[in-house]
Amino acid sequence: MIRIGSIVWGVRDIPRAVAFWTEALGYRALREPDVDWALLGPSAGRGPQLALKLVGSEANPSPRHHLDLYASDREAEAARLVALGAAPVDWEYEDDADYVVLADPDGNRFCVVDAGEKAAPV
Repeated sequence: MIRIGSIVWGVRDIPRAVAFWTEALGYRALREPDVDWALLGPSAGRGPQLALKLVGSEANPSPRHHLDLYASDREAEAARLVALGAAPVDWEYEDDADYVVLADPDGNRFCVVDAGEKAAPV
């Protein structure tokens, strides 16, 4: 048997990324962050860990991997994340798009998906 232990996210500023992602996801640092690494997990309940790794390069404008964040109210969550420091991304959306593309403070892209009941905590 195998499972995902952590999703590793490359960032340029560990303290800024910890501040953004803990607020964005309702997570907490699982231990004191190092200068080049932090491990975050849900403050309550269960869910995937998010590991933040210090990297020396800028975010790729066409990343091969990204997070899909499921939201019961996509517009409200996207607005909250922008208020925390995320930025809208210029994106060509299909007519029936159920998502919006944002970038975290380091420029890493992620999607906020209108997921309805699927957004409920596990």
